[in-house]
Amino acid sequence: TAGIFSSSESVEGIFNSRGLSDWHTQTLAEVSITILAADSSGWQKANSPDVTNLDPLALAEIAAKKALDSAHPLEIPAGKYKVILEPSAALDIVGFMFWDYSGMAILDQRSFLTGRIGSKLFGENITIWDDVAHPLQTGSPFDGEGMRRLQVPLVENGVVKRVVYARATAERMKRSEQKDKAGPIEPTGHGFPLPNEIGEMPLNIVFAAPQNPQTLAQMIASTERGLLVTRLWYIREVDPYEKIVTGMTRDGTFLVENGQVRQGVRNFRFNESLIHMLSNVEAMSEPLRSCGEESFDMVVPAMKIRDFNFTEVTKF
Repeated sequence: TAGIFSSSESVEGIFNSRGLSDWHTQTLAEVSITILAADSSGWQKANSPDVTNLDPLALAEIAAKKALDSAHPLEIPAGKYKVILEPSAALDIVGFMFWDYSGMAILDQRSFLTGRIGSKLFGENITIWDDVAHPLQTGSPFDGEGMRRLQVPLVENGVVKRVVYARATAERMKRSEQKDKAGPIEPTGHGFPLPNEIGEMPLNIVFAAPQNPQTLAQMIASTERGLLVTRLWYIREVDPYEKIVTGMTRDGTFLVENGQVRQGVRNFRFNESLIHMLSNVEAMSEPLRSCGEESFDMVVPAMKIRDFNFTEVTKF
């Protein structure tokens, strides 16, 4: 077994000669636990601004159970499966699209949202906000320029509503040929510290709660045949415009049959479009604060998705 515990306090201040004066202090504690067996493994991770919210023993017990339950994994063929992604797995894969929710990415024509703002890209059940003030979120209430971070609706019922802006990016967009296709244009408090050559990015992602949330157990019980995935890793982008990413499952991948978790299976490599994936979400849990290894912390649900594309079986 291997485990990491960290606790920290960060302080951020921004001041200038025009009277700007802002200060933010924050604590953060994190626990990550990996347990290895001969031919299987288990993992759990959690963080919180309040260390008393963490239960390392409970995380260790879950990780150990995953390692035990996935021992002697069955090899099943690659293909399209109904998949249940636990929150950490969902977080790590969807995180690859949020750099594109940026005015500068639109101006540079490197965003998959170029020409698509106002279009319905995802399923009706997908609504996403950026909201630093959400009770499960953390972070400074101001950006690197000292602007207050606004609550920004990024997706509503599958429709891409807008992207975020730093001040300079908003001014450039107002003068650009793309201004009529860029949605609302205004500084939203998402700029990086000056001098800023990166632009902006939403960093406090919150998925809206579904109308009929399901627990992970309910998703499993309603699945005739599919896969339960603990986490994903080694995720890389394949096609930036269709937002196709590739990666692998890890630390607890299970076959679900007739509403029950049957046994562990060999891990898979996947190639999946985030547009396709978020158009095929059949069920979601209540969103909760989650963390992974490939992306930043979010408030995100577990997701049950149809036709998730696994391309090959790995050796472990």
